[in-house]
Amino acid sequence: MRLEGTDSSTVEQAARLLAAGELVAFPTETVYGLGARADDDTAVARVFAAKGRPADHPLIVHVCDAAAAAPFVGAPGPMAERLMARFWPGPLTVIVPRAPGIATAAASGHPTIGLRCPSHPVAAALLRAAAALGVPGVAAPSANRFGRVSPTTASHVEAEFDASLAVLDGGACPVGIESTIVDCSRGRPVLLRPGTLASRDIEAALGEPLQARDDDAPQAPGTLAAHYAPNARVRLMATPMLRDAVALLGGNAEGVAVYSRTVRPAGRTITHRTMPDNARAAAFELFAVLRELDALGAKLIWVEQPPDTPEWDGVRDRLQRAAAA
Repeated sequence: MRLEGTDSSTVEQAARLLAAGELVAFPTETVYGLGARADDDTAVARVFAAKGRPADHPLIVHVCDAAAAAPFVGAPGPMAERLMARFWPGPLTVIVPRAPGIATAAASGHPTIGLRCPSHPVAAALLRAAAALGVPGVAAPSANRFGRVSPTTASHVEAEFDASLAVLDGGACPVGIESTIVDCSRGRPVLLRPGTLASRDIEAALGEPLQARDDDAPQAPGTLAAHYAPNARVRLMATPMLRDAVALLGGNAEGVAVYSRTVRPAGRTITHRTMPDNARAAAFELFAVLRELDALGAKLIWVEQPPDTPEWDGVRDRLQRAAAA
């Protein structure tokens, strides 16, 4: 059931569904989320069931502003407060100590919780309307089957779930890959998942460097080795290797798709999509391109390795996990 995200009456309708413990898919600036009220463990369990998501893989709780995060946080601490002040609303999730007795299912029972305040106007309107009905926050992973390609349009969501699911349509998500996740729960900031925010900007807000993920890091969404995978098998290849592989295929390469910046396949049977030279533009289209190549019947998707520079970290991370599936 698709609802127009720019219509205040349908946003109110979606908020009422959330308040009643139902699921609602909605757009954020990153990807579409599959939401349930975070303070209702039964409703949150429906999210895990709908996605086929392991119950020990926590969700991110979305709130309408920093003040609305208070019920979920034991003590955010100065690191999280600095990041929230600088990047909220926006594509940043902070991992903080969880207040006892709330969002237990959303946090998969862990003592920490991920919090985010999205900047998408439809998400913001929905969260405000839900808060007015007593919903403190909305637990929402990406609105797709677990481990598969994240959705960036309402149509992508509808292709994943039963037609009865309420989907607020807010157009294509402008960022296109999931939020950056920073762990602020252990006295030092640790980057758990890159996104489109520059590490240097995060470090400037923190006043200290980000640490690399370690074995003691709390479990966080989207950090499994294999994730974000289309039905086709993805292979991530260095430019010389991809160029040689395409040359060896010749003109008969049915079932092969290539997503590249510099390699231009000549064979007519090779489906080719050009990867943008700009990292943000590539992030915006990445999941939509993978879904399109699936729909065209590709069995293999060969992807040119993105540049090894910080601005490409988020795209490179998603491609590496897709290739590991």
